[in-house]
Amino acid sequence: MQKKIQIKVPIIDAANEQLIRSLLAKESGFSEKKITGFHLLKRSLDARSRYPHILLTASVFINEPYQSRKLLQQDLRDVKSASKSVLIIGSGPAGLFAALSLIRSGIKPIIIERGKDIRSRRRDLARLNKEGIINPESNYCFGEGGAGTYSDGKLYTRSNKRGNIQRILDLFVQFGADENILFEAHPHIGTNKLPAIISSMRDYIIECGGEIHFNRKLCDWTESGQKITEIKTTDGELFHANAVVLATGHSARDIFQLLHDKKKEIHAKPFALGLRVEHPQELINSIQYHYIRAEGSRVAGLPPASYQLIHTDNDRSVFSFCMCPGGIIAPAATGDGELVVNGWSPSKRNNPFANSGIVVNILEKDWQAYKKQGPLAAMYFQSAIEQKAFALGGGSFKAPAQRLTDFTMGTISRSLPACSYTPGLTSVNVPETFPKDIGKSLQRCFAAFEKKMKGYFTEEAIVVATESRTSSPVRIPRDEETLAHPQIYNLYPCGEGAGYAGGIMSAAMDGERVAEKIAEFFSSKKLMHVNA
Repeated sequence: MQKKIQIKVPIIDAANEQLIRSLLAKESGFSEKKITGFHLLKRSLDARSRYPHILLTASVFINEPYQSRKLLQQDLRDVKSASKSVLIIGSGPAGLFAALSLIRSGIKPIIIERGKDIRSRRRDLARLNKEGIINPESNYCFGEGGAGTYSDGKLYTRSNKRGNIQRILDLFVQFGADENILFEAHPHIGTNKLPAIISSMRDYIIECGGEIHFNRKLCDWTESGQKITEIKTTDGELFHANAVVLATGHSARDIFQLLHDKKKEIHAKPFALGLRVEHPQELINSIQYHYIRAEGSRVAGLPPASYQLIHTDNDRSVFSFCMCPGGIIAPAATGDGELVVNGWSPSKRNNPFANSGIVVNILEKDWQAYKKQGPLAAMYFQSAIEQKAFALGGGSFKAPAQRLTDFTMGTISRSLPACSYTPGLTSVNVPETFPKDIGKSLQRCFAAFEKKMKGYFTEEAIVVATESRTSSPVRIPRDEETLAHPQIYNLYPCGEGAGYAGGIMSAAMDGERVAEKIAEFFSSKKLMHVNA
């Protein structure tokens, strides 16, 4: 028989399979000889007590042959000569998982990506970090894999009703991710490992007969009878297909502008903006694991600690966003003259700093100065903040920065602590980046955070502006039933850029959902995905 069992394991023994087997046997009430094997279902850290431990939930095989974990697999399928094809604009998580789903349904995906392939893209990122020179089509947001490739690889989501989470995780494993993402409470791939996984997905799509065109930027399309008949890219290429999936990400402002110029319905959408705060990782560890830094960690094997914080200031919510333990702050702008930062961590999360976005929700009243821009008002407001941050930094993507203690008082720091942001920092009064009430909300939140995490408010911490690409400032509407745009019956807005996702997992699930609707529309009966 198989039995679901939960046990507590000391941190130091978390990788001791023999001890785990012994504890599972004891909890099951059977002798250890009766335990033929087990599958981990969930692993999480419980750090609430003075001595943290690991909680493990396992499916235990008792007195029956052990069977290896069965993963949903995506088999090869030849769609090169398929009768239907779909253009996918963008190769981020939404676009890639839409392509995989279309292949399962026997439909040919044709991905149009404005940026470069993984390898070429990496060189552009190095130039941005080292020389302060940006390629507007190949950066942390644009290129193969989208923004998700170089934004940490966090795979947890609360969107468990939007799609098949298990299938998404299984497919990541099929294409090269570690199996631990299947049972970690907060699965994380790591920016260092994601590129190889994305490349593997690309090779699979091409092997099945799909197409991926890099350095192709959508600039126009032709319509007939409320349907797109062909799209045009900036190099003059024309592409035809039966449907178009628009999965361009939250930073493709030219696409929002194109929709607006073509008088297609779009809407300004609330988002959040703020800054990145960075602490020494050891400080965050000492706070979260309840030990004095001078004495060091009491228990070997503790992972770099993370945190989650929220505070309400008047009518605004101020909260941590995309917290990266053992991480790095990176320049995430998509054009010259704007300053955007984001955070990421490698798979081992072994860098000496912990950083997190600290952002405030932006309300409709905040973008009223840009009301004449209509549905693009929030986008123009976002852009203005980024341009001001660039000017305050002094150019070359040097970021406005301040010690956390000085930030709250509005005092320019005489010196700045060490920081992971490589393009460089400029000591300025960071609150000046934001409208006064937004800046005040950010300044006041840290006193509240200190009450929740004693030691968090310290001059060892640094704030770096500006974290502004938390989500899309525009929503592209779609019909609730067909998922197509209400004015273009074969255009399917998808993922973060359209306002329907907020991370790798939710974007991937939305890509699948849209692809399944397209397959359903193409077929007289709903196509069931049996083996994936």
